[in-house]
Amino acid sequence: MCQVNLIPASDFDVWAETYDQSVQTNPHFPFTGYESVLATILKLANPSAGQTILDLGTGTGNLALLFAAQGCQLTCTDFSKPMLAQARRKIPQAEFFLHDLGLPLPWVDRRFDVIVSAYVFHHFQIEQKIEICRKLLYNNLAEDGKLIIGDISFASLADQEVFRQTTSDWDEEFYWLADESALMFDRAGLEVRYTQLSACAGVYQIKHKLQ
Repeated sequence: MCQVNLIPASDFDVWAETYDQSVQTNPHFPFTGYESVLATILKLANPSAGQTILDLGTGTGNLALLFAAQGCQLTCTDFSKPMLAQARRKIPQAEFFLHDLGLPLPWVDRRFDVIVSAYVFHHFQIEQKIEICRKLLYNNLAEDGKLIIGDISFASLADQEVFRQTTSDWDEEFYWLADESALMFDRAGLEVRYTQLSACAGVYQIKHKLQ
């Protein structure tokens, strides 16, 4: 069973009011490529009006807002009440749940056309990432649905180390390594397609091998 998020919600509670300003005015780590990540998730999802979208760790709702503009039905989760409050102001028609991604979702077998997440999974170790994704695919994704995750990510440990030497803003967390992830997800019976979008960010499409 996954552990709850190792980062306390209080860290994000105090950030909620200034989070959007942070991502808009900081071109450096960890937000290098932020807008491109969100735009790529939307493009890969290729949503249509009326589709059901689950946004995990919605934060202030920046990714969810892109799907709302396409006429999608949004369900959004986050473990920070102030973050959810900010998102609710942007997308009042969406459904919001206070939830830690490390815990089971609050519904049994509720399925969505698309499940997305941005800048959340790096708080979990690779084994936890796999477990969360497996449960989402089996329990919460509609047939022929899409699971798309954008996050802080590097092609390999070597690339991560090169990048780490170039930034003064480095925090040690469980960042994705694309080569490691592809191997471990493959062993778990899942297929990963990866797109590197900046020096420290990329997008993962995850599905069952047989799809």
